Amino acid sequence: MLEDDLASVERLLKARAASPVDVIPDLSDYIVSAGGKRLRPMITLAAAHAVGGANPATHSLAAAVEFIHTATLLHDDVVDESDLRRGKPAAKSVWGNSASILVGDFLFARAFTLMVETGSLDILGILSNASSVIAEGEVRQLAAQGKLDLPTEDYLAIIEAKTAALFEAASRAGALSGGSEEHADALAAYGKNLGLAFQIVDDVLDYGGTTSVIGKVVGDDFREGKITLPVIIARRRGRTEDHAFWARALDTSRQEESDLARAIHLIRTTGAAEATIAEAEAYAGLAKSALKSLPESGWRTALSELADFCVKRAN
Repeated sequence: MLEDDLASVERLLKARAASPVDVIPDLSDYIVSAGGKRLRPMITLAAAHAVGGANPATHSLAAAVEFIHTATLLHDDVVDESDLRRGKPAAKSVWGNSASILVGDFLFARAFTLMVETGSLDILGILSNASSVIAEGEVRQLAAQGKLDLPTEDYLAIIEAKTAALFEAASRAGALSGGSEEHADALAAYGKNLGLAFQIVDDVLDYGGTTSVIGKVVGDDFREGKITLPVIIARRRGRTEDHAFWARALDTSRQEESDLARAIHLIRTTGAAEATIAEAEAYAGLAKSALKSLPESGWRTALSELADFCVKRAN
């Protein structure tokens, strides 16, 4: 349904990543051309179609959303010291940390240029605010690293900021570009809950998924000492001796080679994996419920099916 729209977005991504400074197009093309799911641009486009129709401004917004997402990936890989991204060596492993950070900054700037060209201050405000919230979420996650007693509410606040905020902004901006203020709130609620479901599934896949699905090395979150929902639940349900294991294993200076396998075992045997997936399913359900106020159409159905897809990645 979105083939022509996505083709236009791909052309924009290639054109706006161009630069006379060789390392910029080389590095940006390396990560942008890796593709990924293009999930956020798809949401932007489908949201516009669901309430009126996509147009050149929607294409620019979809490209801007993907540039924002890609820029955060470049920065995240430096912060997290990740070696793999989308099944390939991370850009920082090829060009170094400094180039990855600076090209990430370049892509952020390109995203804002695309937003300005739409001529909508409302949309510019939505996406610029989302960019700030994403940065805040990443800092909150960094501050929470290794905090074994991290409340579930704090975990949800982190992923709402670092992931769901861009899903929400993409959905709302898509609706506004499609000419509908009436349905913007509903689509924003859809995007927010979809983003929460998506990130929760990503977090459980870190303990049993595949690199091709999550786009990074399985176990990266564990090795970085990140406290995610499957860990919170497994630790809450575990035995006293398991608490001691989590305390040591999530201290990155004390981890042992066999710790990831034991962590996966504990997450499975305590039922933490199933409980985490159930939480993701609940948010996907909220996302689908938010669509009920939209006119019935194939686009509304596609958005609903996208929520199901996000959860089914865990199966």
